[in-house]
This record gives sequence, structure tokens and C-alpha cells, in this order.
Amino acid sequence: MQFVIVGIIIIFILNYNRVVDTNKFISDTQPYFKLLMEDDYEFLLGIRYPGREIDVNAMFSKRVRDGLIVGVFVLFLFLSRMSFIYALIAVFAAFATFKWPYTQLKSYYKANLHYINLMLPYYLKSLEILVQHYTVPVALSRSIETAPEVFRPGLRRLVAKIDEGDSSIQPYIDFANEYPVRDSMRMMRLLYRLGLGSQQDKHEQVMMFSRTVSSLQNKAREQRYKERLEHMENQTLIMLCSTGGGIMGFMLLAMMMMMQF
Repeated sequence: MQFVIVGIIIIFILNYNRVVDTNKFISDTQPYFKLLMEDDYEFLLGIRYPGREIDVNAMFSKRVRDGLIVGVFVLFLFLSRMSFIYALIAVFAAFATFKWPYTQLKSYYKANLHYINLMLPYYLKSLEILVQHYTVPVALSRSIETAPEVFRPGLRRLVAKIDEGDSSIQPYIDFANEYPVRDSMRMMRLLYRLGLGSQQDKHEQVMMFSRTVSSLQNKAREQRYKERLEHMENQTLIMLCSTGGGIMGFMLLAMMMMMQF
């Protein structure tokens, strides 16, 4: 432990006196560390912090810095009995620390994606009602305040692009890419075609849109029912295991007490 304390003090003094500049070291070596950056890291940051200006390089540099600090700390911890195994442990600790923020982003994305997948049909149902009375851009704009919180940043960006004069399908594609769940791309394409259609064809297109939304709602209900059923099964299994384990433990304890007598 003494090596760790001494090592931390030495690193702090050297860094404080600018003899060793850890920030400059990380900045200089960042091009090499960037090979470790995951392909979807920037995308996951955009999902985690929607609507914000994120400095991807700064976030990645922080991960590298934290990983190096933990690695050096573990090396100092085992310095008195250093071996190849302890060096591997230090490397593993550094890599695990480096990967942990990415793992958290991935977990958030999966949980968020699941929630989006369940909520999208219900948002589209409310949008379907608005589309019957307004044009698609107006319906999208009016739906923002009543939409689930998770969709509001993407909807604002979608409406802003349309208001700026972008009449192509790209704003709808961007929204679908931002929420890449089951059928999101297909629904955005249907919505775009609905906005292009004439008033004579609007009723037929709205009916097609309505049938698709109803189908998605049925799938969402089935998914919710399946999850509830799985949750109940897991709770029942835990209860049975706990009860069985408790009874077996009590019986073993009773047998041990009887053997003592």
C-alpha cells in the first residue's frame, strides 16, 4: 500500500509542476488510442444526449485517461510482488475501466430502444387522428407536446427541417434512423407518402396508415403480455427456489443439531 501512496504523490507532484503533463500525453497519443473507438460510439452518445452538442473526442479522451489512471494505480498496487499475472490484471483493469462507459451507453440504448419499440404504436395512433384533420407537417407539429418524452427531440428536429423547406423524404428517414426500432422506417415512409398524396387519395392512405398502426399496437400488446408472463414466471421460480432452499437449510440445521445430541 505504501508504494501506491508514494506513486500517487509522485505523479501528482510531477503533473502539478508540469514535468509530466497527462493531458498532453493523452492528446498526443489519442490518434493511436482512437483505433479502440467503437464504430457506434458517436451514435450511442447522440441517443444518450439527444439535442446536445457532444464533443465525442473529449468524451473518448476522458475514457482513455480514466483507463490509464486505473491501470497505473493497479501496477503500483502490485509493484512489490510484480509478475506477468499482475501486469495482465493491470491491463485488464485499465481496459475494463475504458470500456465501462461504452457498456453503460449500450445498456441505455437497449433499454431505451425497447421502450421506444413499445411506445411508437401509441404515438402513431394519436398522430393518425391528427392526420385526418390536418396536413402531415401540421399534424407532426401539433403532436409534439402530447408525444412521449422520448420522441420530442426527434420530432422537433423533423418539424424544423420541414419548416426550413426540405420537402424530401430525408427528414423522415433521419427520424427513423434516430429511433431504429421495428417498422419505424416503414411507418415514416408511409407518413411521407401520405403527405404527398392528393385530397382524393388521402382517405385511402389514412386507412392504410390506420391498419398498419393497429397491427403495430397488437404486436406491442402481445409483447407487453409476454413480458408480464415472463416476469410472473421468474417471480414464481424465485419464490419456489427461496422456499425450497430455506426448507433444505432448516432440515440440514435440524439434522446437525440432532447429531450433536
